[in-house]
Amino acid sequence: MNVPTRPLGLSVEDLFAPFGPADDLPPYEFVRPDAVPPPYCDLLVHRHHMTVTVESYHGDLVDVRILARKLEGDSYTRKIVLALQGSGRVVQFGIARVHLDYCSQAVRDAIIAGRTPLGRILIQHNVLRVVEPTGFLRVAAGPATAKWFGLAAPRATYGRLAVIYCDGKEAIEVLEIVAPEGDS
Repeated sequence: MNVPTRPLGLSVEDLFAPFGPADDLPPYEFVRPDAVPPPYCDLLVHRHHMTVTVESYHGDLVDVRILARKLEGDSYTRKIVLALQGSGRVVQFGIARVHLDYCSQAVRDAIIAGRTPLGRILIQHNVLRVVEPTGFLRVAAGPATAKWFGLAAPRATYGRLAVIYCDGKEAIEVLEIVAPEGDS
């Protein structure tokens, strides 16, 4: 996968910006896709929806929990975690900025309702979609990662930035950070 070490355009800071001062913005550095170690490379270095990927990896469906959201005109941004249905364990933190004017009314309503993970909504509504990773990051251990993932102590992990094209339009920008692997 040919992704620049430091992506153009989309930034982590831009995705956190709608939520005011980002005291939960963790330190991070961009890394090449081939520098993302196992099992994180299997979870992040691909062109699939993270909903499907984390469900397959963990062998359980996920539910979305919205931590914060902001709707301004046709721009909807939400900060979320995905939790396994069986155990409730949080397996992913994310922020998605959705350009609602590129979504059908049914998709728009489902996204704003906030009851279903974004990837599942797009799949259920048969939206023609392409996920294009734009950057990979190593996320340093910090209080934010511990809080998101319910860890006793902060641990480093990995994430990605991506753009999701819906019906050929650049409709969604995402930051997706997976839970650290190993003992809690």
